[in-house]
Amino acid sequence: MAKDYIVKDIALADYGRKELTIAETEMPGLMACREEFGPTQPLKGARIVGSLHMTIQTAVLIETLTALGADVRWASCNIFSTQDHAAAAIAAGGTPVFAVKGQTLTEHWDYLDRS
Repeated sequence: MAKDYIVKDIALADYGRKELTIAETEMPGLMACREEFGPTQPLKGARIVGSLHMTIQTAVLIETLTALGADVRWASCNIFSTQDHAAAAIAAGGTPVFAVKGQTLTEHWDYLDRS
């Protein structure tokens, strides 16, 4: 299967995963949603395309939407705000993400089209 993501370096995924684990402890609302609603998959069948700053905190949101059953695709909303390790962690987890810190404006529009 072909890769369905564009990130700076997929090897940053392990570092991103460590940061995600820390961020989850700082985002109790999203974690409570996962625990309470995850088993019932209330978003099953929902297709969500997001365009928001691709940060560690956004990665926690993306994984929460996925845990609730949604099919998620993501692109950064800003050419400078991506945290490359966050994007790599999401891509490694199987969610299509198109985000690279410092992407050109042409790349930015292409990534939005791909999401």
